[in-house]
Amino acid sequence: MTHQAERTGNEDAGARQPLERFFARVSDDPLADAFAGAGTVHPFVGMTPVPDADVAEVWHRVMETPRAAPGVAYVHVPFCENHCLFCGFYQNPWRSDAGAAYVDAVLKHLEKDAGRACLQGPPLRAVYLGGGTPTTLAASDVARLVEGLRRALPLAGDCEITLEGRVVSFDGEKARAAFDAGVNRLSIGIQSFDDGIRRSMGRKAGKAEVIRFLEDLVRADRAAVIVDLIYGLPGQSLEDFAADVGLAADLGLDGFDLYALNLISRAPLASAIARGKHRPVPRQDLGRYYAAGSAVAARAGFEPITTSHWRRGARERNLYNAAIKSGADCLAYGAGGGAFLAGHSFRHTADLSDYEKRAGTDACLAAGMVRMSPLAPVHNAVKAGMEEGFLDPVEPTQYLAGLGGGDFVALTAPLLGQWCEAGLMERSGRVYCLTLAGRFWQVAMTGRLLAWLEEEAGPSLRAPAPQSPS
Repeated sequence: MTHQAERTGNEDAGARQPLERFFARVSDDPLADAFAGAGTVHPFVGMTPVPDADVAEVWHRVMETPRAAPGVAYVHVPFCENHCLFCGFYQNPWRSDAGAAYVDAVLKHLEKDAGRACLQGPPLRAVYLGGGTPTTLAASDVARLVEGLRRALPLAGDCEITLEGRVVSFDGEKARAAFDAGVNRLSIGIQSFDDGIRRSMGRKAGKAEVIRFLEDLVRADRAAVIVDLIYGLPGQSLEDFAADVGLAADLGLDGFDLYALNLISRAPLASAIARGKHRPVPRQDLGRYYAAGSAVAARAGFEPITTSHWRRGARERNLYNAAIKSGADCLAYGAGGGAFLAGHSFRHTADLSDYEKRAGTDACLAAGMVRMSPLAPVHNAVKAGMEEGFLDPVEPTQYLAGLGGGDFVALTAPLLGQWCEAGLMERSGRVYCLTLAGRFWQVAMTGRLLAWLEEEAGPSLRAPAPQSPS
């Protein structure tokens, strides 16, 4: 991420300290202007690339390393029926003749992994089928894929199995096939219920169809039903977004995510905005949308279990997302699927024909690989807490001391204290709790905190450099 020096109420431009690059702006409206940009929590902060010539050898060693803790699995289905304007992750157009062959390849991949040591260890607590749009697959292929996952992977008895999808092409037959195969959680990308906004963003189903679809899923009562909503879309007023959240709350859903529009440079919407075809909500106004959505959710009885995710009732567990934020091992399947295993992160080849050719063989599937930072345990403890809206120094302190990287509290107290001054945090005993503004800026804050830790603690580590598993 780019670290910009933020203006504080008492900064001395002639004596700027490095830490000030991560300070928030002190103002009467931290929701609007605490930081110049939202920032990101890059999953590869502090990581080092594995040389291309070594990737295959290291990948094979990683795959033969047993896991030491409960993990999760991710399955990538890289097809979409159309390219929505806001999406920067589009890979392949959907073709009806492509689904069965792709599922065959993933099943071969699963069968090959069954004999590898990475499947040994504690059970997997969650499986996530994402994309792309997994629900483009035929009902029979959805069932084959989920059943194959349940056969091949060491799943916990109460494993959360999430199927991500869209309203278009996800009918009752496909939903029943998914439920019968073992899916117990649905994550549906709605983004907005408003007909005009949906049309302008390339969403095919209208509001009435979306509502009927969600009502049918809730009435079936066979899985937790979650939806994603986006705020900051072109043409979306504050009232429009509040109405979207209110409608989601009224439909009997188990939970919803509220995300700010992320203008990814490769998404069609970014170029459309650059050409003046669409006008996004000003960045300084997004906090007001977040506050409005949070208020509607609270009035409807939804509790925030992360800074972007709300639930009503215990059926929604959000296990996969929580595990990923805490740095859990993640097995991966499918073209373009990303894994975290044995201190390394890698992504499979995204080329469909290449993946289908290699799956089920001894060939390396990784298109690239990085070694995690020596500070990864500290990063993961920070990310997990901040995602839930607080920072408890106990775990990060223990991890950092064990690595010989210094005193976590001493390193972070000046930054956290400044964020308290800026209205982003409040201290309660040893714990720093995010305010409403802090919850909105959580991603930017976490990214800055991790970057500061890397700069200050990374070079002083007494622990040996991370080695490839052997």
